[in-house]
Amino acid sequence: MAQNDAGQSTDEEPLKNIFDQAMKLFDTIENGSEATNSEPVQMSIKSAIAKFEKATNLVSLSGMFSRNESIEELPTETLQYLLLPALLGTLTLKLSSTPRKDLINVAEIYFKDFLQRCKDYGVTDVEVPQTSDSQGIVARPNSEQAKIASMVLTREAKIKRYKEMKELKEKLSTLSKAMASPNVDEETKRSYFTTLLLNYVNQALDELSSIEQEKPILDYMEKHAGEPKPSKERSRPTPLKPVIITRDAVQKAVFGAGYPAIPSLTIEEFYDQRVRDGIFPGGTNIPHQTIQSTETDGDEAEKIHKERLVEEDDPEELARQRSMDEYKDDHRRGWGNRHNRS
Repeated sequence: MAQNDAGQSTDEEPLKNIFDQAMKLFDTIENGSEATNSEPVQMSIKSAIAKFEKATNLVSLSGMFSRNESIEELPTETLQYLLLPALLGTLTLKLSSTPRKDLINVAEIYFKDFLQRCKDYGVTDVEVPQTSDSQGIVARPNSEQAKIASMVLTREAKIKRYKEMKELKEKLSTLSKAMASPNVDEETKRSYFTTLLLNYVNQALDELSSIEQEKPILDYMEKHAGEPKPSKERSRPTPLKPVIITRDAVQKAVFGAGYPAIPSLTIEEFYDQRVRDGIFPGGTNIPHQTIQSTETDGDEAEKIHKERLVEEDDPEELARQRSMDEYKDDHRRGWGNRHNRS
């Protein structure tokens, strides 16, 4: 095996080839329509991560980057390798086979390393978000005025970043078309890589913000993982069964004979049963007769009164019934209806 002056193998796959292969996988994953948690996509994610990790190792061994340099001192082809932590962080969040809490912790390290490196090289001047302590607590402003000021600054930063991202995407679209040309010049390449870095700076800030919001949710889920979940089903009321309501015991016997499968109850029995079931209010202050209508009571009373007059040979009542009988003899039922008759 051939070796160079530094003692490193010269027949290893070049860094550019590894990085380009990983970028093709990355673009396929980002622009694909298949579900991220599907087995083929998860295999592609793991493969891309492995390639990016190998590229990162080669970059580290070569001593390509130094904090004492600025972006102007870096060769154009080297700029793209500054993206490695951001790309690894983005893919890590897409994994589904590892506990989520572990994934966001690893992704957080990648994104903060990327932002710090971009800041060191003068790509951006953003402040790298603070790291939570061992209990996941970040230092917060104490006074109300400090909190309001922090919220205003955060909101203004988000609006500014949103506008920047929109402009960067439009610029990237134009530069991507130019990069497809085989005769692309050095200035276009440098502008493309710089714009790409700025675009990922904004994405990294958004991802870190989402991770910070997700942490307490995952902590809560982990804390209450063994607790039984509250039942969402409410106790269903016992369905009402059909019954036949009768006025008295005589009607109960008549109707009950025709429907042996359906219970027959008098009005009082029905009310007593509902009181026992807790459906109707109980107590001696509510008489059973209240569930009969006033109109029914009035008709019944009038019928009894007429029967009593007949029994006592009341002349007026007898004359009224005799007159009604004669009327029925002379006017048969239905004779008065001549509508639509020829």
